[in-house]
Amino acid sequence: MTHTITLCATCPLGQGDFAAQLALPGFDVQLTECMSGCTKPSTIAFRAVGKTAYLFGQITAQDLADVIRFAKAYQTSPDGTFADARIFGELRHKAIARIPG
Repeated sequence: MTHTITLCATCPLGQGDFAAQLALPGFDVQLTECMSGCTKPSTIAFRAVGKTAYLFGQITAQDLADVIRFAKAYQTSPDGTFADARIFGELRHKAIARIPG
């Protein structure tokens, strides 16, 4: 199963090397023009077929460890849901949307 991380290319992190730092095994990292999260830049999305998709905003370079932790947990989750979001640190407070798979 392919897991996709999409980073807004219009947001500050999309213009730097943040996407390259997300090159994880089993993930396709993409940049896309404006994700309409302009009030909460930088935005990043996680999705996979049949799984809940997630959109996060207000992501900074300091969130990299939490983003990677989330990505690894998302990859191993059968349906993309989690019983306890506290393991994702501050990222859990930056969720904009959770879209059922």
